[in-house]
Amino acid sequence: MPEEKLMQDGLPGPLADIKVVDVGTLLAAPFAAAMLGDFGAEVIKIEQPSGDPLRRYGHQYNDVPLLWKVVNRNKKSIVLDLKDPANRDTFMKLISDADVLIENFRPGTLERWGISPVRMQEINPQLVVTRVTGFGQDGPYAHRPGFGTLAEAMSGFAAVSGERDGPPLLPPVPLADALAGMQAACATLMALHARKDTGRGQVADVAITEAMIAAMGAQVTAYDKLGVKPRRMGSSSDNNAPRNVYRCADGRWVAVSAPAQSVAERVVRLVGRPELTEEPWFASGRGRVSRVELLDEALGQWIGRFSRDEVIHAFEEAGAAVAPIYEVDDVLEDPHFQARRVTIDVPDSELDTVRMPNVAFRLSETPGSIRWAGPSLGEHTDDVLNGEHP
Repeated sequence: MPEEKLMQDGLPGPLADIKVVDVGTLLAAPFAAAMLGDFGAEVIKIEQPSGDPLRRYGHQYNDVPLLWKVVNRNKKSIVLDLKDPANRDTFMKLISDADVLIENFRPGTLERWGISPVRMQEINPQLVVTRVTGFGQDGPYAHRPGFGTLAEAMSGFAAVSGERDGPPLLPPVPLADALAGMQAACATLMALHARKDTGRGQVADVAITEAMIAAMGAQVTAYDKLGVKPRRMGSSSDNNAPRNVYRCADGRWVAVSAPAQSVAERVVRLVGRPELTEEPWFASGRGRVSRVELLDEALGQWIGRFSRDEVIHAFEEAGAAVAPIYEVDDVLEDPHFQARRVTIDVPDSELDTVRMPNVAFRLSETPGSIRWAGPSLGEHTDDVLNGEHP
């Protein structure tokens, strides 16, 4: 595979000519910088002397934070106290030949320290400054603390998550931060592309709340035109049925989806209810949603008679869409994910190797790679500040 060759031979990625300075903390901005590093960018992560707070998050192995290893892969860590005026000249030297600065301080913080985007671009007019915050750089909420959880709450996501009669639910993973990080990486690449024509950098303003609202699809449009508010439906859908999770005879679970008419027909025939296909309401997704209880009962009773493997085999034979509900050990053991190298062992100076998700998408000619896991605090300070970095 091309990406295996890249990992073995150390060939440069498509962003090998890009230098990124990452002064972000926690998740969203560092996630964006990691994506650029995956494709060859030199990413210099500046940490305060106390270290990024992410170093104290989540599970640890031998006192080494594991989430840190994933989010800050392919980066060089240097310690530089940006609150100290004596260190700002050093920071500006790093910025003078950088292509990208990624940050997620509250709006006004860099300005207060005398290292605003305007000041940085006076020194380096080609610099792209990507700013990730909870609410954006302006507006009434700009100066509020902004975290992914707040975006998940205010975007409408939590309101539609959960069972029909239950409370709103927040996701158990940093969903908003990941989405905003991807948006920030995309914005950065667009700004770099535009620089080829303009010769100038620009400022990218990425709000985590707006990234989540964008991910919610047409909820705003439907409300604007129809006055319709999404509602909590558990694992069901307002757009199509059958679509839910069902318990098998062995206690394991499967997820079923039938977004196409032909697939819905195959499902009900498989579970012994072919007569449902003749009902007028069955002819559309919205119609099937109006009879979701009937469909769920039919699928639940049939699936509950068989083991998960038997259910999956029967669905595959019928050409219907089904998937097992995996836990993390199932993900690691799945033969398809193994064949695609969805997770890999990454070299690490502290833990020897760290298993983590691979680069999330494939380029046929210039694939990305994860060359090392998140570094120890200040591991590259001397090399970078002494000018030994590429």
